Amino acid sequence: MADRTEPAMEPVFDSAEQLLQRWLDRDDDVDAAWQQAVPGPSVDVVGSRLSSIPKSFLDDRVSLLGLAGDVLGADRGRTPASTEIVQLLTDVAQTRSSAARRGAAIALWLWASEDLLGAFTPRLETAHASRTLAALALRLAAVVDPSEWISDAERRDEAARTFLLWSGALPAGEDRETARSVLDMRDSLQRNGALAAAAAEHAHRLEVTRALNDARAREAAARYTHE
Repeated sequence: MADRTEPAMEPVFDSAEQLLQRWLDRDDDVDAAWQQAVPGPSVDVVGSRLSSIPKSFLDDRVSLLGLAGDVLGADRGRTPASTEIVQLLTDVAQTRSSAARRGAAIALWLWASEDLLGAFTPRLETAHASRTLAALALRLAAVVDPSEWISDAERRDEAARTFLLWSGALPAGEDRETARSVLDMRDSLQRNGALAAAAAEHAHRLEVTRALNDARAREAAARYTHE
């Protein structure tokens, strides 16, 4: 009898471009993030804490949803915030990207470390946990493997600054303009020509779409006024 066993399928992993596209599709507003950021802990302190991440957080076999439940209580109740975190981490898991998974795990470790190693001054906020997890797992991990966030001082600085920005914090001792300038200078995405071009094209499409929607809204309002 012929063998009817289906050949084993190789797991499909998201490419760097696909990870970045997932980030871009979120359409998180970087200008609003900068405007709303409030003073937080220093980059050096966050970077040092990042380097102390336990191996268990970086183990691909450990569930991100389980970690988020322990760290953020994302498995307790179904608030809009917890639902958003669960959906984001489910999406990260579906990428089958080790880099994306470890990027999210590093963000979770920084929050977890406040209970395990001592609170930052000021404490880190978790109100923007979903976008922070996405920024590290989908945006930064798409261009720099998280292992470099630990081993390379400049990439660690970038990761710490990225985490602070999207979690709603300015680095201690830096004003908004200085912090933004330094992160722009560190930005690995802008150093990657192909990915930077894709991001710019996506931003342009969004700008055109918004302009069209605004024009349609004005036309509709004008028609309503004249009726």
